[in-house]
Amino acid sequence: MFWFWLFVGPALVLAFRSLVGERARAAYTRQRLAQEPANLPPASVIVPVKGYDEGLRDNLSALAALDYPDYELIVAARSAEDIPPGVLPRKTTVVLAHAEPAGTSEKVLNLAAAVHAARKRSQIFAFADSDGRVTPRWLRALVTPLDEEGVGAATGYRWFTPRRPGWALLRGVWDAVPAGMLGPGDNRFAWGGAMAVRKRTFFEARVPEHWKGAISDDYSLSKAVHAAGLTIAYAPGALVPSVESISAWRLLTWMRRQMMITRAYNPGNWWPGLIAHLVYCAAMVADLLALTHGRPIGMVALAVQLAPGMVKGGLRARHAGLALPEYRPWFRRWAWVHVVAVPVATWMWLVALGSSAFGNTIQWRGYRYTLKTEQDV
Repeated sequence: MFWFWLFVGPALVLAFRSLVGERARAAYTRQRLAQEPANLPPASVIVPVKGYDEGLRDNLSALAALDYPDYELIVAARSAEDIPPGVLPRKTTVVLAHAEPAGTSEKVLNLAAAVHAARKRSQIFAFADSDGRVTPRWLRALVTPLDEEGVGAATGYRWFTPRRPGWALLRGVWDAVPAGMLGPGDNRFAWGGAMAVRKRTFFEARVPEHWKGAISDDYSLSKAVHAAGLTIAYAPGALVPSVESISAWRLLTWMRRQMMITRAYNPGNWWPGLIAHLVYCAAMVADLLALTHGRPIGMVALAVQLAPGMVKGGLRARHAGLALPEYRPWFRRWAWVHVVAVPVATWMWLVALGSSAFGNTIQWRGYRYTLKTEQDV
C-alpha cells in the first residue's frame, strides 16, 4: 500500500487544489461579461493569413463585422499568393511583408509589418487568428480592460465548436485546460488569437524588440508586457469559437508543437505541467492495479481523483457558454464531453508534454523553425 499512496496521495492533493479559485473565477467571468466599455478608442485589428483555413472567408467576414465604432481590419501575409482568392471582405487593408523567415517566424514578421502600416490615428492594436470566428462584441471585450490602471494587455482565448464529433471535440477538451487558468488579476500569458494592447504601451514595452528572433508572437508580447511591470487582463467576452476539424495525426503534431513552444518560451508552466501529469497518470495506473488485485480502495481513489477534474471541465464549459450565448445549441449538445472526456484529455496532456521534451525544431505553416530557450539566446 505504500507505493499506492505514494502516487495516489499527491494526485488527490493536486486534483482538489485545481478547484481552488473557481468561485472567484466564476464571479469574475460574470462581472466582465456584464461590463460596458467606458471608452472605445480607434483600433487596428490585425490578422495574419497563410493559405487556406477551414471557414476562412466566414472568419474574416466576422472580423469585418465587429460592433465597434472606429476600426480598420488589416490582413497581413508574406505575399499575395498566401491569401486565397475570394476570402477578403470589403474595406480590408492588405499588408504584404515580403520577408523571408530567418530566425523570426513568418507570423511575427507579418504582424510587425502590419503594425508599422497601421493608420496613425489608431490607439489600439488587436490581434486575431485566421482560424477563429470572433463574435461581434470581441473587440469591445478586449478593449475594455485596457482602461484599468496597470493593465498592459488584454487577452481572450479560443473554444473549439466543431460541427461534427470526432477528434476536434477531444482537441477542444484538451485545449480548454489553459482557459481554466485565466481569470482575475494578472494572467501568465496572452493568447495570440485574441489579444489587444494600446499602441503607446506596445512601443513603450518594446514589443517590436521582443519580437526580433521570436517564433511565438504571444509569448514574446506577454514577456514584454510583464517586463514593463504591467499586467495581462483576461477578457472572457473575447472568447473565440473555432469550427475547424482535425485528424488524429494532425492533432498529435499540433499538441506537440504547442507544448514545444511552451517549453521554449514558458518553462515555468511546462515543467510543473509535466510533473503534475506524470503524478496524476501514475496514480490512475495505481488505482487500476489496485482494482485488478481486488482492492476496492482503487475504485474509491479513482473516483475521488477524477471527480474534481471533471467538475472543473464542466465549469469551463459553463463559463464558455455564458461568453458565447449564440452557441447555446452547441453547448446543449456537446458540453457534457468537457466533463466525461477529462480523464482522456489528461493522458493526451501527458503524451503532448512528454513528446515535447525531445527535439527543438517545429514545422509550422510550411516552415521549419529551431526553438531557442532563454539559455540559448
